Amino acid sequence: MAQESPKNSAAEIPVTSNGQLEDSHEHSFNRDLKCSLPVGLGLSETKITSHGFDSTKEGVVEAGPFPGSSASPKSSVISPSSAAASRLAGQGGRAQQKSGPVLLADEVKNPAMEKLELVRKWSLNTYKCTRQIISEKLGRGSRTVDLELEAQIDILRDNKKKYENILKLAQTLSTQLFQMVHTQRQLGDAFADLSLKSLELHEEFGYNADTQKLLAKNGETLLGAINFFIASVNTLVNKTIEDTLLTVKQYESARIEYDAYRTDLEELNLGPRDANTLPKIEQSQQLFQVHKEKYDKMRNDVSIKLKFLEENKVKVLHNQLVLFHNAIAAYFAGNQKQLEQTLKQFHIKLKTPGADAPSWLEEQ
Repeated sequence: MAQESPKNSAAEIPVTSNGQLEDSHEHSFNRDLKCSLPVGLGLSETKITSHGFDSTKEGVVEAGPFPGSSASPKSSVISPSSAAASRLAGQGGRAQQKSGPVLLADEVKNPAMEKLELVRKWSLNTYKCTRQIISEKLGRGSRTVDLELEAQIDILRDNKKKYENILKLAQTLSTQLFQMVHTQRQLGDAFADLSLKSLELHEEFGYNADTQKLLAKNGETLLGAINFFIASVNTLVNKTIEDTLLTVKQYESARIEYDAYRTDLEELNLGPRDANTLPKIEQSQQLFQVHKEKYDKMRNDVSIKLKFLEENKVKVLHNQLVLFHNAIAAYFAGNQKQLEQTLKQFHIKLKTPGADAPSWLEEQ
């Protein structure tokens, strides 16, 4: 019995691959542990339980009875070395760090849910507006009408159609005048060629050539005035008036939404008032107020745009109508100076024939 204890102690000495003792922290801890055990108790017969580093009991060693000994079992509390304690604390901290729950500061919003909510709101708004439009066409629903503003919008739309007709006729006149000027220019060149080749009719061909060239020149001047008139009226009709009508469309859409939510609120107010309907009435009241403010804003915007459009329209059409009248009158009266003076008055520059053509250097 006395010889087994040295064997157990010698058998547990760690040996490296070179046969040398390993002076690690674990070896120091085991050596301290062996020295503190009573004689006759082997290290292999002990059980070490290690609790967390934040526990009150550390390094408790429970010793069982030694085989063949009649002595009662003994237990001792052993404090491990500082190196072993630090290792145990580090392992416990890493275990807690790995096993601990991960908490996020802010929850990430789901974009799919946001899109679904937007689609739901859009569908509900579309349904209410469609129902309002159908009820108005069937004569069952009421609509908000601003008599003065509606009258101005109707006049604007009617004037737009008339201005488009004038624009179309002016473009036709420009096309026909361009063809006539082109024909006169070709006829003048033909007369000039015959004047050089026919000596007996040299003067007659020469007179006609000069007349056709003069008419073609005056026609080009008139064509410049008409094209300037067309460009100004086109800007007025297809940009200025169209921009105002776009605002009118937005105003009409806001009016339909306003009437749709107004009708919805009126229907809820006519029904019973209880715990289930009061939140719906309050929400409907808020939506009605939002669309009412939008409707009032759009109505104000349309009124302002109609006012500025009327002022701009009068100014533009006054100048363009004076230009068109003076140019036509001077051309058919044969007053070349008056025709040129009209173009100078409105700062119209005519394009020189062949000015846009590239030079022979650029062609090379």
